[in-house]
Amino acid sequence: MSTNPTRVFVARLLGLDVFDPLGDRLGRLRDAVVLDLGPNAAPQAVGLVVEVPGKRRVFVPMTRVTSIDSTQIICTGLVNLRRFEQRGAEMLVVGELFDRRVTLRDDSGEATVEDIAIEMDRAGDWHVSQVFIRRGTASSPLRGLRRGERLIVDWLDAYHGDAAEPQGASQFVAQHEDLKPADFADALHEMSDKRRTEIAGALQDDRLADILQELPDDDQVQIISSLNRERAADVLEEMDPDDAADLLNELPEAQKEDLLALMEPEDAEDVRRLLQYEEDTAGSMMTTVPVILPPEATVAEALAHVRREELTPALASSIFVCRPPLETPTGRYLGVVHIQQLLRFPPPEQLGNIVDTDLEPVGDQANISEVARILATYNLNSLPVVNKEGRLVGAVTVDDVLDHLLPDDWRAANDYPGVTKGATNG
Repeated sequence: MSTNPTRVFVARLLGLDVFDPLGDRLGRLRDAVVLDLGPNAAPQAVGLVVEVPGKRRVFVPMTRVTSIDSTQIICTGLVNLRRFEQRGAEMLVVGELFDRRVTLRDDSGEATVEDIAIEMDRAGDWHVSQVFIRRGTASSPLRGLRRGERLIVDWLDAYHGDAAEPQGASQFVAQHEDLKPADFADALHEMSDKRRTEIAGALQDDRLADILQELPDDDQVQIISSLNRERAADVLEEMDPDDAADLLNELPEAQKEDLLALMEPEDAEDVRRLLQYEEDTAGSMMTTVPVILPPEATVAEALAHVRREELTPALASSIFVCRPPLETPTGRYLGVVHIQQLLRFPPPEQLGNIVDTDLEPVGDQANISEVARILATYNLNSLPVVNKEGRLVGAVTVDDVLDHLLPDDWRAANDYPGVTKGATNG
C-alpha cells in the first residue's frame, strides 16, 4: 500500500471500477462506510460499498482493499456477496455525510459538506481526516471567506451536529442524475427513512415518479406519505396510471381518496378506472396509455409516436389501431401493428393496410395466468386489453406481468442463486 495515496477524497472515487488481484472486475464503487467514534474523534473508515453485477450492493472491508488510486480500486478476491446492510453506528459517506450542514468551531459560520477525505495511519487503519466544504453564510471576520467559497478543513475543526437534523440532498441528486431510475431506486432503498425522505424532497416530480415505480411497496408508501398532499398528488400524476393505482391501493382509504381528489381530473379518472378491477386481472395490471392510432395514420406517424423518450421498450413495440375516440376506452379495436412491420413498409403506407388482425385481445377480466400464457406463446412484449364492448381499455406489458408473478419483495430480496452466504458485512 506504500505506493498508493494514503489520503483520498471519496467523491473523486465514486464510480471507479473495483478489481480483484487477478484483474477481474468485481463491481463499481458507490459509497464508503465510516464508524462514528463520538464527537471528539474522527470516524473510522471501515469499508466500501460496491455495486456488483445484478445491481446488488455489497460490503468490502478496508482490510481487504490493497490499492486505491484515481483510476481503480483493487481488493483481495475474498469478498462476501451478501447484500450490504448498515449496522449500528455506521454511516454512509455519500448517503449521510454529503450535503450535511456543519458549524465551524472557529465561530466563522456554517457550511455544507461536499466531500470527505479518508486517510490511512501508520497502523494501516483508515479514518476521516478532512472535509471539503462550501460556505453558505456571509463573509467570515476571521478568515475573510466569501459566500459560496469552498475550502478544506480538518474533521475536528467542524461541529457536525445532530444526525437527526435535516440534511441537504442537492449534491447526492446531482451525482446520481445519470443513473437509471431502477439503479437510483436501489440506492434509495438502502437508506434510512429520514435520508430517503430528504432525497425525495430534492428530486423533480417526474424523476421521483420514475424512481418510485422501481421501489418496493413499503418504500413507495413511506415516501409518498412524507410529501405534502399537493406534491404527492403531482407525483402520482407523473406516474404511469397502473403504478399509481398500485401505490394508492397500499394507502389507507381516506388518504387514497384525498390524493385522488387533488389530482387532475383526467389523470384521476384513469387511475380510478384501474382501481375498480379485481386483483390479478388484466385490467388491474394494464396501462391505460399505450400507443393508439387510427387506421388512416401512416407508418411515418407511427414511427414518430414510438420514438417518444418516455415510452418503455415494451410499449413502443406495438401500435394499437382503433376507431375514434383514441383515448381509452377507444372506439372499436381493429388490431395491432408491430414495430418490425413499420420498418418493412414505406412511410406513406396507412396502418389500416398492414394491421395484424390475427392477434386476439384479452378481456379486461382475464386472469394473469391467461395473460402470461399468451405473451409467452406468441413471444409478445405487450397485449391489447378490451372490455366486453370490444373497446380498447389498455395494454398489458411483459414487465407488468413479471411484476405480478415475482414475489412481493423481489426488489428488496437478499438471496440470489449462486451467491455464497455469510456475515452481512465482512
